[in-house]
This record gives sequence, C-alpha cells and structure tokens, in this order.
Amino acid sequence: MVLEKYKNLLKNYLQSKDETALYRADQFSKQSLQQEISPDEIVQIHIDAMQDLYPDLPEDMRLSLHFLLETMISYGIAHHEFRALREKQLELKYEIEVAANMQNTLLNTVIPDVEELDIGAVSVAAQQMNGDYYHFIQDHRNVGVAVADVIGKGIPAALCMSMIKYALDTYPDNLSSPKTILKLLNRVVERNVEPGMFITMFYGFYNDEDHSFHYASAGHEPGLFYDASSDSFEKMETKGIVLGVEENTSYQQYSKILSVGDMIILFTDGVTECRRGDQFIQTEEILDIIKQYIHMSAQEIVDHVYRYFERLQDFDLRDDFTLIILRRNS
Repeated sequence: MVLEKYKNLLKNYLQSKDETALYRADQFSKQSLQQEISPDEIVQIHIDAMQDLYPDLPEDMRLSLHFLLETMISYGIAHHEFRALREKQLELKYEIEVAANMQNTLLNTVIPDVEELDIGAVSVAAQQMNGDYYHFIQDHRNVGVAVADVIGKGIPAALCMSMIKYALDTYPDNLSSPKTILKLLNRVVERNVEPGMFITMFYGFYNDEDHSFHYASAGHEPGLFYDASSDSFEKMETKGIVLGVEENTSYQQYSKILSVGDMIILFTDGVTECRRGDQFIQTEEILDIIKQYIHMSAQEIVDHVYRYFERLQDFDLRDDFTLIILRRNS
C-alpha cells in the first residue's frame, strides 16, 4: 500500500505541479522514517511507481533509475554505519564525562593550611581526562607533596592516578622519606599496571622542625629552587627511573633547607614543553614570568603563569599543565 500511496502523490504532483503535493511528499518522508523505511527502499518505490505510470519509459531513464538505486543502497549502508558510530561516540562521550567527574572526586586534594608555608597549585587537563596528578598530605605542620605524570592518557591514566593516591595514603609511617615512598609505589605500579604504561613522579616532604625539604624523583621533571637571598633559581637535579619499569628499584634522596622567602617550584612537562608555534619555550622564559609575579601569593603566581602560557598557546593546551609552588613565609 505504500507504493500506491506514493504513486498517487507522484501522479498528482506531475499533473498539477502544485506546492501542496510537495508538502504531502514531505509528510510521506516523515512517515517513512517512522516506519524505518530506508532511502534505497524509497528509491525502489519511486522506480516501481514510474514504471506503473509510464510503461514505455525510455531505456536510458530506466538505467539511470537503476543507477540511482545502486547508489542509494551503498548510501544506506554507509548511513547506517555512520549512525551506529555516532551513537557509540555519544555513549563513549557520556562515559568519559562520568569518568572525568569520578577522577575529580577520587583525586581531589586539599592545599594544606600551614602557617609557615604559602602554597599555590594549578592543574589543567588538555582534554577531559587529566594525565597529571598532584596530591598534598599534611602531618601536623609538616607537608608531603606528590606530582606525577602518566605516560598515557584517558581512563587508564585516571585509574593509575587513583591507585597512586590511595597507595600513598597507606604509607603514613614513610611519608617523611621520599626515597622509601617511591620505592614502595614502584612495586605497586610494576605489579598492577599493564606493560607500556609508566608513571613519572616527584615526591617531597617539608619538615617544619628544621625547615628542610627532602625529595626524590622517579624520572620526573626536575623542580626549581628559588633562593630569595640571591634572587636566583637553580634546578633540583635528581636521578631515578620511572615507576613501573623494574620491580626492585631504589631511589636517591636529596635535601634543601628553606630560608624565609625561598620557594620550591614543581611542575609537569606540560610546562617545560610549552610551545610558541613549533618552538619550545626556554626555561629562562618560565623563570622570567615567575619573577614578574614573585611579589604575589603562591596561588596568584601559579594562576598568572598558567594564564600566560594559556594565551601563548592560543588557549589550546597541547598537554596537561600542572604547576605547584611552596614558599616559606616565616
């Protein structure tokens, strides 16, 4: 009956050439869509209607209609695959949004409120899921700080970060020993993370009693130490293999004594590998920007530095960006 209805609509339009007939054709299309009639089936209905209305249809016209039918069959298959892929993408987008919200909840950390330390932190994901991670641990007036970067992105990276955070929380007796913390975490990562996924990490611990900052690194970007007395920066060079490569790995530990005004500056490679066009920026540029805002609070400094590099990249981050500053106040 679909053929008869369409044939009548077509016949009416060919005879009257009336716009009303076109409106009825539009209604027919919508009803066909509701009945899940495919585009190639519509074309076949049109061919059958034309053959009924014009039995002596020229051969060239018949062939052209057959050509159109074959084209629409291929189109219908491709369109169906596109719609299925589109629906899958929407499902995946929703799942990623849920995972990103879970990541924010699971990896949420609070900046410690310590009288002697001014702390600022900013961490911005280049995409929905953040491959960077930072975490603060407060022990009375002492502060532990971890900064990590997963070599790999997306949901697996977020799961790795969650594992690192909760592993950290299970070692309260070792927080003041960065080399021990990294050794323990390396075992966790090596045993539980799939091959090919590694984690770089910096862990430091500020001791309020003697104002010392002890730290160790597992292949992470070296931090910077700002000496307020000389108004100068130096790299906090460290050695250590990334987490998850070898089971029995030991890490070296280093120390700095912080005087009033001194700063510890930690970051991920999203800072050092920031680019202006196709050129990586120089470390001196990072230091110049920090110096420009050094009279401000630690949080204001990291916020201004981030906004500077955001503008530098035309508000399109190419990598996750994490920057942390700890400054001794008194």
